[in-house]
Amino acid sequence: MSTLKFILLRLLQAVPVLIGVSLVTFTLMAATPGDPIRLLVGDRASPETIAALRDRYGLDDPILTQYFTYLGNLVQGDLGASLRYKVPVSELIAQFYPVTLFLVVYTIILTLPPVIALSVWSAKRQNGPADQVIRVIGVLGLAVPVFWLALLFARFFGITLGWFPVSGFGETFSEHLLHLFLPALSTMIWVVPILVRNLRAALLDEMNRDYVLAGLSKGLGEKQVFRTHVFPNSVLPTLNLFAVIVAYLLGGSVIVETVYAVPGMGKLMVDSILARDYFVVQGATLVFALTTILVMLAVDLVSALIDPRISP
Repeated sequence: MSTLKFILLRLLQAVPVLIGVSLVTFTLMAATPGDPIRLLVGDRASPETIAALRDRYGLDDPILTQYFTYLGNLVQGDLGASLRYKVPVSELIAQFYPVTLFLVVYTIILTLPPVIALSVWSAKRQNGPADQVIRVIGVLGLAVPVFWLALLFARFFGITLGWFPVSGFGETFSEHLLHLFLPALSTMIWVVPILVRNLRAALLDEMNRDYVLAGLSKGLGEKQVFRTHVFPNSVLPTLNLFAVIVAYLLGGSVIVETVYAVPGMGKLMVDSILARDYFVVQGATLVFALTTILVMLAVDLVSALIDPRISP
């Protein structure tokens, strides 16, 4: 199968997934207690005003009618309009999504160097003191809740020491890096142990294979065998796990963006859920799902480039 056909097939397979995500999200939001119109206009609004707004947004139609209307608009690229912000959902996503994407990429950039260094160091010194320390630190990193760590960092590094801002996104690129360092660091500390454990296990498995002994017996240097054969073959299973981690980072943005008041998709979703802003929640969820699908597709393509035996 050619690469183009593979990409088209995966995109077609994503359509029912997105429809399922939209159905689940729509059902959950419809079942959520509270009237979004009443939250929007307040308790003093007249029944006539509430009825008019419900009719305007189609909220007085049967649930199935509302869903199919929403689905029909979705096919045309219309995500609806926000009840709270009074603007199209697509405009809100265009405003908030780049912030979350910046945070995710920033976290990935901070994550990769320690993952590679610690995994290689640990695998080459299996069961040694350094390996034991790295494994213990990894367990501690997994045990610490992200939201608690974010609050701790904000309190110590942001308020007590004043080294980093604890809210906002900044205006320039350097300010973006400064404002998002603590959110990225909070998430990275939880992600690194997972990837280190996986890559370490893959490295140890590859280092014990026969082709490594055969290469060494032919006079190849240990560093050359590790660099050209062991490490590339070990990256593949970790790369697949990394795609799942990216999906976690998108979901985890809800926590860190709320703690640090970062104006991204995570905070937008939390505020929209509290305000019963149905269309924003549904649109943001679809964007997260589509991003995850595209990341999985990219990982499959990169895996095929690393190992030609993997045909897309």
